[in-house]
Amino acid sequence: MKIPLAKPQILESDIDAVVAVLRTPNLALGPKLTEFEDAVASYVGSPFAVAVNSGTSALHLAVRCLDLKEGDEVIVPSFAFPAVANVLLQERLTPVFVDIDATTLNITAAAIEQAIGPKTRAAIVVHTFGHPAEMDAICEVTRRHKLALIEDACEALGAEVRGRRVGAFGDAGLFAFYPNKQITLGEGGVLVTSDPAMARRAKVLRSQAKDDSLDWARQHVEVGYSYRIADINCALGTAQLGRLEEILQAREQLARTYDARLRDCAGIVRPPIDCAYGRISWFAYVIQLAPKSGRADRDRVWQCLLDRGIGAGRYFASLHGQPVLNGKYRQSGSLAITESVAARALALPFFVGMTEAEVDEVCDTLVEFLGP
Repeated sequence: MKIPLAKPQILESDIDAVVAVLRTPNLALGPKLTEFEDAVASYVGSPFAVAVNSGTSALHLAVRCLDLKEGDEVIVPSFAFPAVANVLLQERLTPVFVDIDATTLNITAAAIEQAIGPKTRAAIVVHTFGHPAEMDAICEVTRRHKLALIEDACEALGAEVRGRRVGAFGDAGLFAFYPNKQITLGEGGVLVTSDPAMARRAKVLRSQAKDDSLDWARQHVEVGYSYRIADINCALGTAQLGRLEEILQAREQLARTYDARLRDCAGIVRPPIDCAYGRISWFAYVIQLAPKSGRADRDRVWQCLLDRGIGAGRYFASLHGQPVLNGKYRQSGSLAITESVAARALALPFFVGMTEAEVDEVCDTLVEFLGP
């Protein structure tokens, strides 16, 4: 791609941090793991953090630590990355799909409350594309109905709701650090929680459920996982976390550049540039084709961009339409907004270091295809 969809910013200081670990014998479960966990916990404002090899692993541990039973229901948005559904299916839980807000693309308190049934035990909030969900209202509903609450903040490190960083509102929050995220570890994730018992159990589960507090001959009391993360990844994460504010500001400025450049393009719907109740952490810049457009129109524009060497992504296909979920979920109300957005959404190139000339090329190409 001449202009990629995403590209991580790796500085010499990041490389130096990784090389320094390679010069030590501590490549896994070493001091850099603890350093990174402490740094994330401090940044988010949560007492405990457990680093693992992916955001999906963090979500899986969060769900497992809730001790939900087979057939229990978990309310989730259908407009989300497939990991949300995969984890629930792996745990033999029943997703209850709800629609999203047409502006923020997030699950709402009203949708959660409407979806609650006799088997509902938890809800997963996704802060879509880094736009924070309205957590105060959501927490009020989940507390009143005694539901567990997980925040999928994999796309939203640094987002805030009324001055409080996302991830710290629920029973557990999780972040991901794939190379397209705000900061990257190459690959990795982290679970944050204020519950010491959940934190301790997650640490045990991430390494084959080997509990060193028990007798050596009887340390495995439940099924565990190989979800460990290497110290070289954690060293890279700590280095990048130290300049996160600079990264967030650069990404916000890029979003504002796109917004100004596309303001007069009638063929698209731009994402909201500000959040009335908090701060957006810009993971991606995702437009929608005009409401009367459909999937074929979006896919045509997507392919035209690719043919010009411009990266673009179709985010997200609705989860309730996936074959693997056939007959394995409950739907609450209409999912019309989800289906409409999924058919029209298109992520444009978005990364720190993207030049105005590259933004111009992307926008000029869009206008050429769609008209002014």
